[in-house]
Amino acid sequence: MPVLVRFLLRHAAIGMGVAAVFVGALAAFDVFHLGALMSGSPDGLLALAVLTCALGITFGSVQMGFAVMLMGEDEQPPNGRRAPLNRLRPIPVRVRARR
Repeated sequence: MPVLVRFLLRHAAIGMGVAAVFVGALAAFDVFHLGALMSGSPDGLLALAVLTCALGITFGSVQMGFAVMLMGEDEQPPNGRRAPLNRLRPIPVRVRARR
């Protein structure tokens, strides 16, 4: 499997794990009575699975985006193919003041 695919899958799995912990905390701390609602409903496990999958997709995508954006480029010295850019230097210009 290519290195970049493994990289993305690893970070997607990290995001899924964070989402599972987040949903577990929501249910355990009974935020907005979600835990009581899920435990009292016959379809509570289905609701828990749907919430976990939805947040897993979201957190996995965010984690993959963070990982890609934080990838750095290797700093390599110039190899002589590009001409160095001259730095811009300010030039004083006289301007008359008008009313």
